[in-house]
Amino acid sequence: MGFDALFLRCLNRELRDGLIGARIEKIQQPARGTVVLTVKGEARRDLMIGGSSGAPRIHFTAAGFEKPREPPMFCMLLRKHLTGARILDLTMPATDRVLVMRLAAPGMFGEGEERGLVAELIGHAANLILTDGEGIITDCLYRSGSAEDRRALQPGMRYRLPPMQDKRELLELDDGEIAQITAGFPQGKPLDRCVLETFLGISPPVAREIAFRAGGGDAARELSALRDAVLSGGEPYLLLDPQGRPFDFSYIPILQYGKEYTLQRADSYSKLLDAFFAGRDAMERRRQRSGELRRTVVNAKNRVERRLAAQRQELLETEDRDRLRECGDIITANIYAMKKGQRELAAEDFYSESGGIRKIPLDPMKTPQQNAAKYYKDYNRAKSAAAHLTERIASGENELSYLESVIEELELAETEEDLAEIRSELEDAGYLRAPKQAKRVKRRPSRPMTFRSGAGFIIRAGRNNTQNDALTLKESAKTDLWLHASGMHGSHVVIACEGAEPDPQTVEEAASIAAWYSKGRASAKVPVDVTQIRQIKKPPNSRPGTVIYHTYRTIMAIPDESLVEKLKIK
Repeated sequence: MGFDALFLRCLNRELRDGLIGARIEKIQQPARGTVVLTVKGEARRDLMIGGSSGAPRIHFTAAGFEKPREPPMFCMLLRKHLTGARILDLTMPATDRVLVMRLAAPGMFGEGEERGLVAELIGHAANLILTDGEGIITDCLYRSGSAEDRRALQPGMRYRLPPMQDKRELLELDDGEIAQITAGFPQGKPLDRCVLETFLGISPPVAREIAFRAGGGDAARELSALRDAVLSGGEPYLLLDPQGRPFDFSYIPILQYGKEYTLQRADSYSKLLDAFFAGRDAMERRRQRSGELRRTVVNAKNRVERRLAAQRQELLETEDRDRLRECGDIITANIYAMKKGQRELAAEDFYSESGGIRKIPLDPMKTPQQNAAKYYKDYNRAKSAAAHLTERIASGENELSYLESVIEELELAETEEDLAEIRSELEDAGYLRAPKQAKRVKRRPSRPMTFRSGAGFIIRAGRNNTQNDALTLKESAKTDLWLHASGMHGSHVVIACEGAEPDPQTVEEAASIAAWYSKGRASAKVPVDVTQIRQIKKPPNSRPGTVIYHTYRTIMAIPDESLVEKLKIK
């Protein structure tokens, strides 16, 4: 990505305008590596520091964050020392992706206690270090090292900047110095590699862009142009792939990918980063929150699949049970010619259409009658096993289908309440142990997702099996229209008709919602079944979310995320 040191220099100009002189009103830590400061200057804004997906960053954000039930200890520490603090300065030392915020924090007798907040935006995780006015570490988001290390990040130790790389600072060089450096680049070595190894703070995509623009020509000219662009603040650009999805971002126009990729100029660097990371961060937060539940469900699913494989193999072995009964019959028909101690009976096979002789193994320690009884007993055992295994396989297949539906639920979960409902469902089903409490906390159930069609009809979709059951079986009228992706796991979708006939466009929109919130969302088109609620039945003793219906029609729907978001009532 384009979040290199030069990008941060451009971004810092924007941050300084909005932060210097502002006060910190509120501090939140919505995720392990993310801190959000609500600051009040000319306007009230949220400053996000950190981020997920291995892409640390800092910017103003308009994205909402879900509060954890209990604020982490580092968040409580920041609140203690920085709530009400005034931001005095925001500087970027001559190093790689580090911002230092100098603050005047409220002391015992008002303002006067100076503090520092250092954001290290390097590597796969951001670190945030709180220091006192002398640069001594109060604490940090991620501690590292020990007292013997020169750059240990531990409370009570002096904060030191990350070590400088042995590279040149492009912004401090004039045109002549840049030309002299580029003239010494090794012949035959790719230009982008030379740029990366020589200059500080340039990311690989920007180095490739310099090489692309130079085209084997004047690299010094392109590097000088890059320097001038950064010194003037650059311009925030978002690069979209051929499908219109955010692909990369930068502070200069990115041309190396050709005309299939679209450049889009953003109003600000913060809006650029918000647009690029919004969907990625939401997906990462869902993945982290649902990780424990997902592991539980996947492990249970794997156990069921192994058990089913063994049972199917056992059932396969019982398919030859009729041969056992036939052997018993042939032995019985030839008892008069047999005697104890025989190891084999060779007799006419009256079960074969072509006749012939069947050779039947015998136990020499048993009498003919006992050998016949053994074959009949094995036949009856195999017959009973077949019936029992068929029943157990059907039950296992239902359980497997249910667990797959829970995995789909976890994909749809957006909030802590959604995950709490899924956890409760798994506890009720016996896959999770209920918490050891004298009294189980009763949670307020979350509501289904709600949409409004273009014609004004209300459409609702369940987020999980519990909601699907409630929506379909309790909360909807018999004449409401019900939709579900055909033959696959997904949300129950209901159009509230209120005595009216939904127009075809409303049905298509509801079908698109059902397609998007289903296992087939990655397909170009998804078959969606449509019927009235009155046709839906729940089988006795079935698992949550399981229903049956016989009268329906099927339409092909496009799982269109943009349409779903447009129709959703926030």
